[in-house]
Amino acid sequence: MADQSGQAVEVIRAAALQGVAHGFLGCRGGVSKGVVTGLQMGLNAGDDDADVQENRRCALAAACPGTRLVTVKQVHSPLAVIADAPWEEDARPEADAIVTATPGLALAIVTADCAPVLFADREAGVIGAAHAGWRGAHGGVLEETVAKMEQLGATRARIAAAIGPCIAQQSYEVGEDFRAQFDPADAAFFAPGKPGKWQFDLEAYVARRLAALGLGKVEKLGLDTCSAPDRFYSHRRSVLAGEPTYGRQFSLIAL
Repeated sequence: MADQSGQAVEVIRAAALQGVAHGFLGCRGGVSKGVVTGLQMGLNAGDDDADVQENRRCALAAACPGTRLVTVKQVHSPLAVIADAPWEEDARPEADAIVTATPGLALAIVTADCAPVLFADREAGVIGAAHAGWRGAHGGVLEETVAKMEQLGATRARIAAAIGPCIAQQSYEVGEDFRAQFDPADAAFFAPGKPGKWQFDLEAYVARRLAALGLGKVEKLGLDTCSAPDRFYSHRRSVLAGEPTYGRQFSLIAL
């Protein structure tokens, strides 16, 4: 699949979600220019809104053709909402996860280092998408997503979840104040780094919380956003480079 510029739109798919329309996207393809060149999805990234809308059209066509886009105002919360139709742009609820049992809706999560998690209970016809940064994951957004899916008829043992591209442990340096917010039982997710610093394994932390929910399958894609500038946008990489803004990428799933 290519956009109007002729560049290929990369769609990364998870084996755990085989048979369900979905895709984890990065920066390849798209029409955005400048610092956010490529398939940039954020409406607050200093990008041209018309370019963002074209990128979103290309993303839907590549990953979930024939569907309508559903997004939320992500606020690093544990909140999940049920959608049965798209919201108007200015009426989107504040939440960090979306679930649905309505065919034809493409649930979209925007990330730029945080972990996107896509969920599906194929038998029940229920899907979900969660934005799991450390705050959301620590606060319970994954658990809330599964609870909302259960409200729509999903069963935990049938739910498959896939963790998409996110910042990897070797790229995620944190301080003592960050580590102090976690329980002693979470020590395994922190590797010693520079003096007074730690390397946090967000993907493994998210996977552990998902496994604790008793899901049928949990897949880690193991893709680092921060160390792959030719493939993904990264907030941390942009900050370290002193760039004025950063791009965001989509993760999509649809029935």
